[in-house]
Amino acid sequence: MNNRQRITNVLHYRAYDRMPIVHFGFWTETLQKWAAEGHIQKEQAEKWGDGNIVDVELSKKLGFDCNWSCQFGGNAHLQPGFEQRIVRELPDGARHVMNSDGVIELEVPGAVSIRSEIEHTLKDRATWEEHYKMRLQWSEERITDAWVRVSDTSTLQWKNGGMEWLKKNDRDFFLGVWSGSLYGYFRNIIGVENSAYLLMDDEELFDEILDSYGELCYRNLEYILGHVGGVFDFAHMWEDICFKTGPLVAPDVFRAKVGPHYKRLTDLLKSYGIDIVSLDCDGCIDALLPIWLENGVNTMFPIEVGTWDASIAPWRKQYGKELRGVGGMNKVVFSHDKLAIDAEVERLRALVDLGGYIPCPDHRIAPDGKWDMVRYYCDRMHAVFG
Repeated sequence: MNNRQRITNVLHYRAYDRMPIVHFGFWTETLQKWAAEGHIQKEQAEKWGDGNIVDVELSKKLGFDCNWSCQFGGNAHLQPGFEQRIVRELPDGARHVMNSDGVIELEVPGAVSIRSEIEHTLKDRATWEEHYKMRLQWSEERITDAWVRVSDTSTLQWKNGGMEWLKKNDRDFFLGVWSGSLYGYFRNIIGVENSAYLLMDDEELFDEILDSYGELCYRNLEYILGHVGGVFDFAHMWEDICFKTGPLVAPDVFRAKVGPHYKRLTDLLKSYGIDIVSLDCDGCIDALLPIWLENGVNTMFPIEVGTWDASIAPWRKQYGKELRGVGGMNKVVFSHDKLAIDAEVERLRALVDLGGYIPCPDHRIAPDGKWDMVRYYCDRMHAVFG
């Protein structure tokens, strides 16, 4: 049984020979630290990416079977993006920098956390019409210029053999179709507070922006599936619209405004036989979880444990087996010792027994993660769940 079969069987409550040991990649600073310590090559740290050949090499060296974040999909971002440039230099060495979403951020030397937002280009209908609307139009180039992972060692561009390779559908690794973002990308270009104000000040514009992202994601997916069919093992989306105390958008707004777009996407996926739909959202997602479920999103990822102790167990009790999960392993233990890892693996036993659940570090492995502890975790997971 290969990893593709194992993951498919776990998420469909079917028999499997052993639990696949899955991860969600690494911070760049983590790989740089491990390279400095001699565990990996500097070139590997520089060239790593989700699902690429270096990712496969590092997975094997650590003891993981695969990276969950291995998907192919079209470009659902602004196209073209804004020119990234320095707007202002500050006396302390910090800088105001324009990013590709047209947001001016504070860049602080040495800081690796999420940057503070200083100003947003998108302010009203005038700035939407001038700078954004045309950047969210669909075109075939959003797909044909994309790259497809075709094996553990190479990639092909869609228009240069990638499409034909996908049609063969004989791979041994679990591959998703990237289905974009609905509210998360919207939030990125305007900011949390501004999105809330916009809903009150100009609901028509709020709907138009959201609908533009929804249509773009749908057209990308429609084009891909129309050309290669349901060859993908799952679909994956991204939001990151929750904090430690709950969502960054009112649930009733999310249900009314965003829910229909999810339903449209998941109905399309189901028409091609793709019935596992995974959603990446950090933070405390409990208030939004039923909205995703009722609109066809059935697999929660990465189930960030956090200070709010997220777990699939209470969700499963409330929503039943339709809800699946990947994640929920508290990655902070990688900075501790073997006893902490042993305790975490033991905690996961009861969750695995629920079925439809694959443990995975609940985000990318951070710079405080110790190489030897990550390897020990993989060894323990193989021993306990093999």
